[in-house]
Parts: sequence; structure tokens; C-alpha cells
Amino acid sequence: MHLDQKVSLKALHTFGMEVEARYFVEAKTQSEVLTLLNYRQMIHMPILFLGGGSNVLFTRDFSGIVIKISAKGISAVETDDGHVLVSVEAGENWDEFVQYCVNRGWSGLENLSLIPGTVGAAPIQNIGAYGVEVKEIIESVLVVDINTAKQRRLTNAECSFGYRDSVFKNTLKGKVIILNVTFKLLNPNLPTYQLTNLPPYQLHYPDLQHELASMSIAAPAIADIREAVCRIRRRKLPDTFVAGNAGSFFKNPVIMKEQLDSLKATFPDLPHFPNQGKGTIKIPAAWLIDQCGWKGYRNGDAGVHPNQPLVLVNYGNATGRQILDLANQIMESVKQKFGILLEMEVNVF
Repeated sequence: MHLDQKVSLKALHTFGMEVEARYFVEAKTQSEVLTLLNYRQMIHMPILFLGGGSNVLFTRDFSGIVIKISAKGISAVETDDGHVLVSVEAGENWDEFVQYCVNRGWSGLENLSLIPGTVGAAPIQNIGAYGVEVKEIIESVLVVDINTAKQRRLTNAECSFGYRDSVFKNTLKGKVIILNVTFKLLNPNLPTYQLTNLPPYQLHYPDLQHELASMSIAAPAIADIREAVCRIRRRKLPDTFVAGNAGSFFKNPVIMKEQLDSLKATFPDLPHFPNQGKGTIKIPAAWLIDQCGWKGYRNGDAGVHPNQPLVLVNYGNATGRQILDLANQIMESVKQKFGILLEMEVNVF
């Protein structure tokens, strides 16, 4: 490991702002992470643990130490109940890991294709797309306590997963680092009779159904589902190498049925869907933002993507403060028109 000073973070986060870390170090193994935690006890300055940088917005230079988690490694163990347990180091690229599993026919992650970031960030946000959330596939998460350097493995239940939420964003925020994640995937390499009681592919999401139909695929394989998801995402979302962004900037708001009924009296076309049997209703944030006239908006190099209003974009030289100001303007307009407060998905520094 090498501790560098005044390091540009422009290439290390997907918004691509020119910001600087006072100190920077990269940890390429679990043991290096533990060594850095011991070193941490000797310093008194802010520390940021950075993965793929796909869910952060820097509004200023970082005055402390940025530690990039880059540990790599994948191992798998087949079970006798039609599954495979796949253990993955936190620094692995998420989409490359999904491709790795799809290539081997292991099912469960294909709907989460092309999501930017690292494996270690996936449980924190409980990433989800096209009818699947990663909580449905995670078996356990290995963490290390930042203060004591003690490791422990959390079960799925102990992660307290919710919609774009987890224990890592609440009681364990700033207290642990994710070292490794174990996923429980379907293993099609067993005889067919052993798979008859396993869950089917998740194909109920309308956009995914339409894409598969446009590909003339009636009985999709895992690779077909991944390809369909990738095609949708490439069409709707900007390439971070072309226009800096962090994917969906806002969560879909969750409201009570009574509020929905009140809103539909004024907005009869308001789209909505059940919040996974919790008695509440999700409203597409993209629709709300679009109705407020923000889709395609641009002020200098800060803007809203013309194909997906959930995505705020740095078209070149926007600052983090400009993106944050735009986000606040959008949130205020949605609140004024619909009485709904949007919540940001990204972490702001």
C-alpha cells in the first residue's frame, strides 16, 4: 500500500467532478483493509471508504483520507438443494460479477445487470431493478468493525433490508466495512427433477416483458434476460463515460393508500404499484419529476437526462454543488405540486 497526498478523485466516482482527496490509499486485500483500520486509530481526520464511486456526490474536496476498497476474489460451493453459494470480495465490479454468474448459468442476478458499482456496495443500498432486489439473493455479509477490527458475518435477516435501505445505512452506518458478500443462486447444473420446486425467473416487470417480446424470445434463458436488461438500461440511461451520473438520484416515494386516493382525485393518471405487500404504495419518482417539467432540463453542465428524469447528469464541468442545488429544486417542485417529499439515493459529501 502507498499513501498519496492531494489525489484527484475525478476518475474514481461516476459523476466525474474534479475533486481532490487530501490523502488516498488503495486496499487490494482483506488484510490490507485490516492494516488500515489499525492505522486509523493513530489519526484524527475524516475517513471515507470508497468502492466504485457510483452512489456518491462530492460537493467539495475531501479533507481526510479516502480508502478505496479493491479486494478481488470469487469462490463457489454447490449445495444439494439446487443452489450454489457464491462468495465474492467487496472490490469486485458488480456487473462483471453478474456476467460471471450468467456465463455459468447461475440464476438470480440477471435482472440486476449493468448496475454500476462494486459488490460491497450492493447490500448497503439493497440495489434493485426490473422486479428484483439484491436482498432476495444475499445469504450473508462479512463485515469488520471499524473501531475494533473484529470481523463478523451477518445473516440476511440481520441486514434489515428495506427498499433501497439496510442496516448499513442505519445502525451500522460508519461503524463497519463490508469485506465479502455470499449470494445464494439457482444452480441449473443439477438434474431437472431437482429444480421443479425452485422459483422461476423474474419476468413480471412490464419493460422486461416488452423487451423480450421485441427480441422475439418467448422462453428466455438467463443470458437472454441479461441481454434484455442491458438493452433497456443502455437505451434509457447515459453512459457515465459520456455524461457523469450516479444512476437513479431519487428513490420512488412510498405513500399510504389514503394519500393515493386523494392524489388520484386530482391526477387520475398517476401511476402506482404495491410496496411488496406492506400495505403501502410506491409512486414512480420519474413520473412525478416529468410532470413537474424537469425531464431534459439543463442549466450549464448540470441537467436532467432527457430519457430518464430520475438521472441527474454532469455534462462536463458541473460542480457537485450545482447538481445538489438542482436536486433540491426538483424536490421542492414535486413537494409543491404533489405533496410528496422525494428522498435522494446518493450519498452527498
